[in-house]
Amino acid sequence: MKTLKEKFKSELSLGKEYYIKQELNKAFYYLERAHILSQPHYGRHVLSHYWMLRVGIKRFDVKEVFGQMIRIIGSIGSLFGKYPLGNTGGANVSPFKPMPIPDDLKLYLMPSPRQE
Repeated sequence: MKTLKEKFKSELSLGKEYYIKQELNKAFYYLERAHILSQPHYGRHVLSHYWMLRVGIKRFDVKEVFGQMIRIIGSIGSLFGKYPLGNTGGANVSPFKPMPIPDDLKLYLMPSPRQE
């Protein structure tokens, strides 16, 4: 099994690959999954929002761009353990709303020595 960090990198890489291919809906899907995994770690959390911001820019989506800029600032909550678990991170959802974690990602967010 991958560690949390490895799984995050895998999801982020898929998001980047689809971004490069201009398949922005697929890219955003994987970036949302990366975001869910990133929340406990400030740097990864900011990175997931940065890539969501890039998708918003590429789509000329003002709401997404503005929402991601706010979320990048708000990512500081990760430093204090304050974040809505399972939140997908897009501007289409409240940045304060906890959401269900996809079943295949749950085991990465449970306490474990292999988490990092």
